[in-house]
Amino acid sequence: MNTMKLISWNVNGLRSALKKGFVESVLALDADVLCLQETRALPEQVELELPGYRAWWNPAEKRGYSGVAVWSRHEPEQVHFGMGIPEHDSEGRILTLEFAEFFLVTVYTPNAGRGLVRLDYRMRWDAAFLAHILELEKRKPVVFCGDLNVAHKEIDLKNPKSNVKNAGFTPEERAGFDRIIASGFIDTFREFEKGGGHYTWWSHRFNARARNIGWRIDYFCISAGLRPLLREAFILPEVYGSDHCPVGIVMSTGGQG
Repeated sequence: MNTMKLISWNVNGLRSALKKGFVESVLALDADVLCLQETRALPEQVELELPGYRAWWNPAEKRGYSGVAVWSRHEPEQVHFGMGIPEHDSEGRILTLEFAEFFLVTVYTPNAGRGLVRLDYRMRWDAAFLAHILELEKRKPVVFCGDLNVAHKEIDLKNPKSNVKNAGFTPEERAGFDRIIASGFIDTFREFEKGGGHYTWWSHRFNARARNIGWRIDYFCISAGLRPLLREAFILPEVYGSDHCPVGIVMSTGGQG
């Protein structure tokens, strides 16, 4: 049986990341599929060739904002852009690749914003996204990954008590993730690591990354039916180039890899 290595990374601006060793980092990761969030660029604005990969982009309508992209060594059966809901699709936050054995969805979940100005919108998004992946799951299992902009449990951020009313750790956002888990999806990292101190995003302020004062807001989740195929789930805090670090999984596959 072959394996497939999937990597997800919020690059906080692909053009910026390219100036910080992005290509070298990505080639060293040796992923079969690379999912990026917050690309903040149009394809024609970026000079990037990754040998052996084909790329798909879903940029936001607003220039320099949001956006996702996927590079894959495996040709998908189909590629779908967005959720098919105009309210949610203008910001370029979802890209779905259909492979033989599963759907792979990369997602950049909207941030509730400073002062929670977008929390109501975020709640509508969370409900629509869960409905979307459950609809896909009727056809075949789902892997989804990306910056979900929520730390699920207190263990998933350094300072939970002082962040309860802040974007990314409100009860409403955490309940949204609860509903994903209750629907049968598995947080892959927690299948292998139950302890704290593992984060995927650090503020640029207060030397937070060096002090590991962070949040785990980037995830790989899978349909329960894929659990027997899950071999590894990991976070790569040693990889720099963004305020987020890459996360990944390795899965066994029947025909691919």
